[in-house]
Amino acid sequence: MTHDVLVVGSANADLVVPAERRPGPGETVLGGDTTISPGGKGANTAVAAARLGADVALLGAIGQDPYGAVLTESLRSAGVHTDLVKAVARPTGIAYITVTPDGENSILVSPGANHALEPADLDGALAGVKIMVASMEIPLPTVERAVAAAAEAGARPLLNLSPAAEVSPATLAALDVLLVNEHEAAWLLGTGVEPEKLLGLGPRSAVVTLGARGALVVTRQGTTEVASPKVEAVDSTGAGDAFTGALAASLAAGASLEAAARRAVRVAAISVTRRGAQPSYPSAAEVPEQA
Repeated sequence: MTHDVLVVGSANADLVVPAERRPGPGETVLGGDTTISPGGKGANTAVAAARLGADVALLGAIGQDPYGAVLTESLRSAGVHTDLVKAVARPTGIAYITVTPDGENSILVSPGANHALEPADLDGALAGVKIMVASMEIPLPTVERAVAAAAEAGARPLLNLSPAAEVSPATLAALDVLLVNEHEAAWLLGTGVEPEKLLGLGPRSAVVTLGARGALVVTRQGTTEVASPKVEAVDSTGAGDAFTGALAASLAAGASLEAAARRAVRVAAISVTRRGAQPSYPSAAEVPEQA
C-alpha cells in the first residue's frame, strides 16, 4: 500500500500541566490538573496532514501499554494509516509539558519506544510516496536512512530538524526542504543568523518558522516572508508540528513551497487558539483561503 505522505517520527503521550510559571532550578511550583492527550512530533505531523485531507501514514513505534492504545486510536480516528506503527517491549514515549497563561510551553520528552525505530524499518516503506517527513525524536541513524531512502525512491525529503541535532552533510544535501525554527536556525548557523545561508548547508530549500510572526521561505530565488494571522494564543503545544503537517499536505497536493507555507501558518495559527496538540488541529474546512 502506498501513501502520498509518509511521516517517520515519534509518537508520545502528552502529559500537560497548566501553571502560572515554570519552576526554576531547585524550585517546586504547584500546577493545575494534568490532562493526557496524544502527541509526539511524528504523530502530530501525521494527524495534522490527515485532518487536511492528505493520504498519510506514520512509521513509528509505541509501547504495548495503555498510552500506546490511546495513540493508535487517535491516529486512526484522524485518518492516519497505522500499518507501519510497530508495538515494542518498551514504554510508550511520554512528553511532560508545562503550559503558562500566555500559551507558552516547556517540554521534557522521555522517548521510550521511539528509540526502537530502526533504519531497517524503512525497507520498502517509500514506494509511491510523494513527500517523506522526518523529525528528530527518533534515533539519528533512522532519520538519516529515511532521508536517503526517500531520495532513492524519488520522494521529496522534508526534515523538521527539531529538536536540533547534528546530521551529516550528505543528509542535508539530500533534502528538498529543511524546516527549522529560529532557535534551530541559530544553532545551525551560529550568531547573526542569515536564513539564506541555510542553503549553503546543502538543502534545495528551507523554511524558518517565526512563531506568531509567521515564517520565512528560503529558495535559490530569494527569501520570502510569510505573515501569520493575528490570534489570541492559549496553548502553543504542537503548533510547529501543525505547520509541518500542513506544509507536507500542501506539497503533496502540488502546491509551491511558498503557497504551502502560507497555508501552514494559517493552520498553526488556528492550533494555538485551542488546547492540546492533536486535538487543536483543524480540518481543511476550518482553514480560511488566503485573501
